Amino acid sequence: MEIKPGPILAKIDSPADLKKLGREQLNQVCDELRQYIIDIVSVHGGHFAASLGVVELSVALHYVFNTPYDQLVWDVGHQAYGHKILTGRRDNFYTNRKYNGLSGFPKRGESEYDTFGVGHSSTSISAALGMAMAAKYKKEDRKSVAIIGDGSMTAGLAFEGMNHAGVADADMLIILNDNNMSIDPNVGALREYLTDITISPTYNKFKDDIWKALGKLPVGKTFTREMASKLEHSIKSFLSKSSNLFESLNLRYFGPIDGHNITKLVDTLEDLKKIPGPKLLHVLTVKGKGYSLAEKDQTKWHAPGLFDKITGEIYKKKFDTPQPPKYQDVFGNTIVELAEKNDKIFGITPAMPSGSSLKIMMDQMPDRAFDVGICEQHAVTLSAGMATQGMRVFCNIYSSFMQRAYDQVVHDVAIQKLPVVFCLDRAGLVGEDGPTHHGAYDIAYMRCIPNIIVSAPMNEAELRNLMYTSQLETNEFPFVIRYPRGEGVMPEWKTPMVEIPIGKARKLKDGDEIAILSFGHPGNFAASAIRNLKADGLNPAHYDMRFAKPLDEETLHEVFAKYSKIITVEDGTVVGGFGSAILEFMAQHSYKAEVKIMGIPDRIVEHGTPKQLYNECDYDADAIADAVREMMKDKVNILG
Repeated sequence: MEIKPGPILAKIDSPADLKKLGREQLNQVCDELRQYIIDIVSVHGGHFAASLGVVELSVALHYVFNTPYDQLVWDVGHQAYGHKILTGRRDNFYTNRKYNGLSGFPKRGESEYDTFGVGHSSTSISAALGMAMAAKYKKEDRKSVAIIGDGSMTAGLAFEGMNHAGVADADMLIILNDNNMSIDPNVGALREYLTDITISPTYNKFKDDIWKALGKLPVGKTFTREMASKLEHSIKSFLSKSSNLFESLNLRYFGPIDGHNITKLVDTLEDLKKIPGPKLLHVLTVKGKGYSLAEKDQTKWHAPGLFDKITGEIYKKKFDTPQPPKYQDVFGNTIVELAEKNDKIFGITPAMPSGSSLKIMMDQMPDRAFDVGICEQHAVTLSAGMATQGMRVFCNIYSSFMQRAYDQVVHDVAIQKLPVVFCLDRAGLVGEDGPTHHGAYDIAYMRCIPNIIVSAPMNEAELRNLMYTSQLETNEFPFVIRYPRGEGVMPEWKTPMVEIPIGKARKLKDGDEIAILSFGHPGNFAASAIRNLKADGLNPAHYDMRFAKPLDEETLHEVFAKYSKIITVEDGTVVGGFGSAILEFMAQHSYKAEVKIMGIPDRIVEHGTPKQLYNECDYDADAIADAVREMMKDKVNILG
């Protein structure tokens, strides 16, 4: 199905083409751009509501600023679809998030207009400040603009960037895109603060009236605006206590203004371009703007999948038989089941209650489950603090986001040997979100920490058993449970929970000459490969190791005594991961065996469907079967 852009958008191949248009044409450009995003995402998928909310802002920024010389840094990138379409990627935008297609996020290697890679939130202010400081040093008249959502502003990194910007004397503009949403509704005191600014009619009306009145005085424009600025600053503390936060950091604050009024946006940005130093523009937008269903349910329409743009029906796969649940939903339901029996259990997540399914507990037990905002470091140390008081805290964080709280895991949890349970969702290859979201490194970066248990379930029942084990009083250690994005393998998943001996593997089958040691969900790939190898007369043994730390040494002694060829399979980096742990054991005990490690290779893996990426990285069922055949080729030749 060919999707055609509107007549004006069809002629915009770069911001230079946009600048040729008259201001009276910009509203139509916005309408066409919004419709094009709706058309593409409804048919090809992707993030949705965030980019609809910043259509006017995207157009205004490229209309006013001299991009790519002037540098725009989009925070996260969910909101950058309009930016991509306006910067030469319109005709292949349908490949967005597809294998070998455009990235779903700004990416430096993709376009000169993508000034910074932004898959994780709250990096834009620090990055744009770095660019502005470099421009000042090089004496370049280059503008740097950070576009950050109010959800991303809750992160400590955003505050750190603002704190430095206020004293760096660099020419940068921070645009606060305030829609009261990240993926889920925003939480915390900053939300209340922004709301206070937004709904302060006394301050905002008085400020506007003073500005307009002084503008009519028969004196120089510069003088009146300077006078207005001083008067504005003096009345802030009197009329609105909330208006001091940004200016207390030495950032000149402007706004709030309507982020869907393209004329107002262009005029304001033109004015701000002429004001040197660090400044912040507060823009009010509606996430999902222009698509009524997305405006009403912004979480559901953050990334809805394919849908009928007329009726709003979101297409779901239909199956004749019951299907396995998502691992995240097994977690969400199981923690409630455990918490009903153990009143010490709490749930913590940094701004991903829907994605992690902790929202199930938040709805049923709101006094025991908390979204702390985009604050991974705080989430970990908060969990540690609760653990000192005897609470059993399940800290649920995506694997790639846990990287941001590594010091807290070491310093605040592991050194103090606090039994926090880290449930690492989206472990392994996550698919279309690509390299910024792949959970490739947690096995390696967790297993090197003393006092910590690192585990992974092969299926839903094992996830439940590991969760049950982790919250028992007999467990005195930090406990990592990693599991992948997407569906498991057990339609009938609600099994009775039993304690698993910590560090104990499962022998799934005996074999001849060769053994497969799997860690986590890829054990299902190994099981499938073993079934397929029967036709070749090959009979590998299979062990579901369950723990990368501590290793089941008793089982490993058995394996190395019996099998001369060993394959390890994991959904993590092959450098320093589970396979490396097996090699370390082999060397430590002077065993000799032929070992092949299968997992995520030592390179950046781009985006695609999980199936495509498992195949590319050579650890799907077919790759495992081929590896067995290669290691057993002498026997295969004899049998053949």
